[in-house]
Formats: sequence, C-alpha cells, structure tokens
Amino acid sequence: MDILSEGGMLECRPIDFSMDPNSKLLLDQGELLHNSGRYRTLVDKLNNLTVTRPDIAYTVSVVSQFLSAPRTSHWDAVIRVLGYWKRALGKGFYICIVVIDVSLSFFDANWAGSSTDKRSTIGYCVFVGGNFVS
Repeated sequence: MDILSEGGMLECRPIDFSMDPNSKLLLDQGELLHNSGRYRTLVDKLNNLTVTRPDIAYTVSVVSQFLSAPRTSHWDAVIRVLGYWKRALGKGFYICIVVIDVSLSFFDANWAGSSTDKRSTIGYCVFVGGNFVS
C-alpha cells in the first residue's frame, strides 16, 4: 500500500498485465521528467518486490534501464506496474526455507532484444533444494 500511495495510485483501476506486450520503451521517447527522484524511488521499491513477486521482474528490469534520464513514457510504464500491483494485493506466498542448499543459474532471457543498443536482457534463477524459488 505504501508503494501505491507514493505513486498516487491508491484509487487507480487495477490492471491485468504489468506491461503492454506491443510497446517498446526507447531512450528518447517522451519528455524528460521534472521529478526523476520519484521515478527512481518507485523503481527501486518495485525492484525489491521482484524477489517475492517474479511476475513483475521483467517489467521492472525494463523500466530500470532508464533511471539516468526517465521520460514520461517510462513513468507511464511504472504507473502501469503499480496498477498491476494493485490487482495483486493480498495475493502472495510465504517462504519457509529449512534446507540451505542454494544454487544460482544464469540464463539469457532475450538475446539482443534491446532496440536501442542490441544488448541482451539477462535473468537469474535461484533454486533451493532443487526447487525453483526466484
């Protein structure tokens, strides 16, 4: 609720998807934000949520690419994540780890998928006792 309040989205309509699959965010798309600190704070808080909410991990990684010079289109994408997050309130899971057998595997999620610099989007998997966690 704190994240929604900070983004001014307490009264927003819940959204079914965290990102429009047909939209591409670009570096120079839209006007520069006047309050980029608010953008950075919200993206940072959403990034912390990705540990327990992997369904927003991809979208948060996309909006994290524009922290140095966020624009209005990037802000709209963050607002969309907040609308999705409002639908997800109260839906979650608890993690209780007894066995400490953690392995980490990296993979390339999107080879050369960035339209601006043709870089890959890298993701990670965490397994505990052979079970996928994050």
